[in-house]
This record gives sequence, structure tokens and C-alpha cells, in this order.
Amino acid sequence: MTEADAARRTVVPGHPVTVPAEGPATAPRGDRRPVALLLPGQGSQHPRMAAGLCHDDHGFTNALDEAFEAMGPQGEHLRAEWRAARPRLPIDHATRSQPLLFAVDYALARMVEGWGVRPSALLGHSLGELVAAVLAGVFGLADAARVVVNRSHEVAQAPPGRMLATAASPADIAPLLVGGAVIGAVNAPRQTVVAGTVRAVEATRGMLAGAGITHRAVPSLTAFHSPVLRRTRAHAARAFASIPASPPRIPLYSCYTAARLSAGEARDPAYWADHVTAPVRFWDALCALLSTSPYLLVEAGPGQALSRLARLHPDVRAGRSAVVPLLPARSGPPSRDREAARRARRLLEAEGIGGPTCDRPLSAGVGR
Repeated sequence: MTEADAARRTVVPGHPVTVPAEGPATAPRGDRRPVALLLPGQGSQHPRMAAGLCHDDHGFTNALDEAFEAMGPQGEHLRAEWRAARPRLPIDHATRSQPLLFAVDYALARMVEGWGVRPSALLGHSLGELVAAVLAGVFGLADAARVVVNRSHEVAQAPPGRMLATAASPADIAPLLVGGAVIGAVNAPRQTVVAGTVRAVEATRGMLAGAGITHRAVPSLTAFHSPVLRRTRAHAARAFASIPASPPRIPLYSCYTAARLSAGEARDPAYWADHVTAPVRFWDALCALLSTSPYLLVEAGPGQALSRLARLHPDVRAGRSAVVPLLPARSGPPSRDREAARRARRLLEAEGIGGPTCDRPLSAGVGR
């Protein structure tokens, strides 16, 4: 299979183009590589994501409780919605997907910490970068959780929008954008996401179909990473200006600059506010990360979207870096969550990473 063919079969973070059969995680080799956590964002959500780990792994359960508590009065309601077989609002609604993804990503990262794993780098996709910022000590958990909850309600008030995942390059897509649709994310060389108003995306969908470009709807009711959220960006800027921020204590690679986050960027409210309107550059950020060292890339979030993208990278294809997802590729019974997490732990232990105890927290100041 060519790299282009593999890209067409690979799932964009939460935005499937096609869904291949689930394969084994890349097997780690004998020498020890540093760990980088990959934290997914919008589109990776599904009902009761990671629910099989609740009460099975104490680190996950305690961190999930911590995240919901940090969300204030809405935390218990969000927990109930996460548990519900038939929640009041669909999981793709911004007021559900955003805070629930934040809580689950955070809890999975802390679960890995409880296994004795010390990440040497962090790379979050879209919302996942805010989780990475908490893990790196840029923001306190309570501050970031409140921003996520409040921002999700602002996002929900924006004009309806849509997103499309395409199996094409940005250069292929750009001439086909109509009605104000924009490129919202570049997740791999032939994995480009289109975002915009419902009318703009539907018009662009027709252009894509006419050009024979494979595309699928992204599970989102909002046009993230597009001008549709300009008003939300203004609210977010004020919110981030009101909370303290510190330089990252763990190297954090930005999906917006495709470089390591600087101390100045970490403290800049405008940088964080831009996330809702700026395009995601996951592939460039991944390339920047892997240019520094081989890594064991651990996906700490629902699904395996980032793992599939990472497996396209030449360093992973050559075996210099490896990929370990913590959860199954698709939703299923709770037992599948537990089996996937235990398998991931065995792979980490085979790499010589982790242990029965935790000698220090993932980042200082997390609870401030």
C-alpha cells in the first residue's frame, strides 16, 4: 500500500474518512524511548467514552472525579450525561463533547501517571492542547475546566456550522472552497478538514464530490477552527486574561504554531483564544516533535484517531518511534476499554517504562 493509500484509510482525529479494521498497536522495541502523550479533541468523542475504566483503575476514577469537581456546579450534571445511556443532548453538541473530552483526556493522562509513566513531551489536538496545558502546569485544573465549560456554552450560541474530513491535501482542497468555507485542520499530508457555515460546507461538499475527493462529515455541530466562531474567540480572550498562566514545565508542542510552546505564548491570552478560529496543524506539530527524538507516542483519549495519523509518520513507519493507544479504536462494551488499557500498560512495561509506584506528580501546581 502506498503512503497516499494509507492516508486515505486513516482516521482524521475524530473525523473518519474510512474506518479500517482495528490492528495491533505498534510493538515497542527493547531500548527505552521517552513518552509523548497525544491528547485528542473534538470529533473523538462517543457516548460513555472510557466508561469501562471507571472504578477499574483508581487513577482514572480519581482524576475524573477531580475534573468534574473542577467544573463547578455543572460538573455533576456533566457526569450524569456522560454515564447516561440516553443523555439529554447528543454527545456531538459542544456543551457535551468539549467538557467531557477534557475530563476523559485528563483522567487518562493521570491514569498513565499512576502507572509510573513520566511524559517527556505533550501534543494535544485542538481541545486536547488545553488538557496538555494543565498537565504541563500552564493552567490550574480548576481554571482551565471553567474556561472549557463556559466556552462550550458560548460555542453552542454560534451560528450552526459543519466540518468535513477529506482525503486530500490543502492544495487540492483550496480551489474547491466556496461560500466562506476554510481549511480548519491539516492532520496529515492527505488529511484536510474543511469548516464553515452549514451552507458553505454543503456547497463545498458538492465541489468535493464533483472532483472525486473522498470526504465524510465530522461529528460536530459547530464549525470549529473557522471564522464562524469569531464572537466566541472574543469571549475566550477575556476568559484567558482572567486566569493565571505559567511557562510549561513539560515540553508542549503547539498544534497552532507547529513548534514547542514558548513561555510568552503560554502567558498570552490571545494565543489560547485563537484556538477556536485558527487552523489546527497536527501533522506539522507531530513532525516538529519527532524531529527531536524517537518517542513512544501514547494516545490519552477516546478512540485511536491520533494513533492512526501518527502511524503515517516516517519515523513510526521505520520503527524509530512507536504508538500505543490507551483505548479501543471504536466504542463498545466496557470490557473493551479495560482490555485496551491493560494491553497498553503491558506494552509500556515491555518498553521498560512505568512501575508500581508514582514518585512525583505529572506537573507541579495542577491543583492551584
